[in-house]
Amino acid sequence: MNKLVMALVLCSFPLTLLSAVVGEEVGYNHGGIQMKGFLAYDDAASERRPGILVVHEWWGHNEYARDRARQLAAMGYTALAVDMYGDGKQADHPKDAGRFAAEVKKNMETATARFQAAMELLQAHKSVAKNDISAIGYCFGGGMVLEMARRGLDLDLVGSFHGSLPTSHPAVEGAVKAEVLVFNGADDPFVKPEHIDAFMAEMDRAGVKYSFTNYPGAKHSFTNPGADNFGKAFDLPLKYDEAADRQSWAALAKALKAHYGN
Repeated sequence: MNKLVMALVLCSFPLTLLSAVVGEEVGYNHGGIQMKGFLAYDDAASERRPGILVVHEWWGHNEYARDRARQLAAMGYTALAVDMYGDGKQADHPKDAGRFAAEVKKNMETATARFQAAMELLQAHKSVAKNDISAIGYCFGGGMVLEMARRGLDLDLVGSFHGSLPTSHPAVEGAVKAEVLVFNGADDPFVKPEHIDAFMAEMDRAGVKYSFTNYPGAKHSFTNPGADNFGKAFDLPLKYDEAADRQSWAALAKALKAHYGN
């Protein structure tokens, strides 16, 4: 890991966690490829609880995704930060990140199988109520969880944060089991107005229970405190927005609580 990536990892915001929250490195296989995940849960709680899958940004499975898993664990869930690239692969340059993401997106059957392998690992954990599973994702991961919902995976709730919206596999009526929440930066240049219009029309046609929230002034990667450093390093329109971050996380927490009662 080079100095830039290490610095960005260190920029991840500190979390105030319950002392009982533990984190575990976990491995699982798909297609002969070792996937490297991170599981977070409250080891002091005896009851089974909902499980939440966390899908990383296009940079790969990094500390930011793990931080979100720890936050969810502190809220009473068991969370698995998944690995969609394999071998825990991470990018330290946008060219590599784009290539890694494109490799996954070009074969959505494999992507779905990788996601399902992570889902099965989470469901099998001692702390998880296997029928209570949701998923959230960021940027690349936000697009991924939307795709998993479109494909009818048995998810209760899906939350996409500054994720991509276009798809080659539009939702059809009756296929989507999950409630869908999308949190978007209104000034994100990667999400065009026509993308938003098409997404909402798609959800309406398919009869999906969904919400779409635009945060005025928020740009791409608005939930990641390391976004400014990435943006400056690579001249990308990335910027952290504390207000949008807090508001979108609170909305997710409210939706999860409404669904699961946690």
